[in-house]
Amino acid sequence: MKRSTKTMRLATVAAAGALVLAACGGGDDGGGGDDAGAVAKGDGTLTVGSLLPSTGDLAFLGPPEFAGVDLAVKDINEAGGVLGKDVVQSKADSGDGTPKIAPGSVDKLLNANVDTIIGAASSSVSLSVIDKITSAGVVHFSPANTSTEFDTYNDKGMYFRTAPSDVLQGNVLGNLVLQDGAKNIAIMARQDSYGEALAENTEKTIKDQGGNVAAKVVYSVDATSYTSEVAKIKDANPDAIVLIAFNETTKIIPEFESAGIGPQDVQNYFVDGNTADYSKDFPKGALKGIKATYPGAELKSDFRKRMLEVDPKLKDFTYGPESYDATIMSALAAEAAENDSGEAIASELINISRDGEECTTYADCVKLIKDGTDIDYNGVSGPVDLNDTGSPSKATIGIFEYNNNNNYDNTDYITGVVE
Repeated sequence: MKRSTKTMRLATVAAAGALVLAACGGGDDGGGGDDAGAVAKGDGTLTVGSLLPSTGDLAFLGPPEFAGVDLAVKDINEAGGVLGKDVVQSKADSGDGTPKIAPGSVDKLLNANVDTIIGAASSSVSLSVIDKITSAGVVHFSPANTSTEFDTYNDKGMYFRTAPSDVLQGNVLGNLVLQDGAKNIAIMARQDSYGEALAENTEKTIKDQGGNVAAKVVYSVDATSYTSEVAKIKDANPDAIVLIAFNETTKIIPEFESAGIGPQDVQNYFVDGNTADYSKDFPKGALKGIKATYPGAELKSDFRKRMLEVDPKLKDFTYGPESYDATIMSALAAEAAENDSGEAIASELINISRDGEECTTYADCVKLIKDGTDIDYNGVSGPVDLNDTGSPSKATIGIFEYNNNNNYDNTDYITGVVE
């Protein structure tokens, strides 16, 4: 298994140096809490809420995300907790947006007096509850939201994420398709804030690099059939297909195959929303050769082992490290503020993520804070330096390829910087 890390530049596929992307300016509306003014006083106990998918088409992301939060809380409490008290948890199902169960789940978490909510996984779900969460003075901290819409959203300085904007994944994915030799590309995507934003950024990169996007087709998130959309993709006569989807991939791929544009006929590409273990969903070899991208640094074997200790049934680990880091960062921010309220946490999250003395564990970082030292927390998901919009300014995108068992292996990692 190849374990290299490459660096790419937006302007050209072949150029050396860091991949530097212009962030969508959030202005005074971005995350960070710097303009929050006087903040509320917490109750002395940091309560972490989890708004993560137990049901729906993103349910495969739920177990690693819940495990990431659970492991972080375990590590925090073993190191003495936050402000001398153990962290308390409250868990709720976010679903995938169809049906819309997240608002009721948020009510449950707010009634539990949470200070920070880790989730949701889906960008569209987060957008449906962000106002309710931030207006309550609670930190909204997603481990998996990638939509560019959050870069300019008026979140009252209370929204943060450990997953990078789709500007970065779209660039890496578009360049990957072109590097593989494709010239006539079709994109099929979910019609929501995640799918449309990632499709747009992928299309932009392909066109900027001289490739042709012959078709860009979006489909309803509650569709039960994809016949007309697949027909449009087929009519474009593509030599590569980018499928930006969730678990409905299990329905779309058979329709691709029936149309003669399946993975064994045309090179297919997946993204973070549908990079999953499909060993029980398709005959052996059905997905072999599909390439995929999703955000996240290399999952170290020791962290994988620790996550399995929390949940021995884990098969996917996607966004588990990001969930872990979001929880650890919330605790460190509360320690830095000497206050566990959501507003206090928001006021320190950017500060503890960059421009200080580097540290990598909660125990080490909290010791530095108590000694009066500014810290720069480097997480298991990567450097997690947050920019002024509350999003990572540095991030890594993994590239994967499906094997004969319809599961995926890493082939590369590409690091980028968003300025």
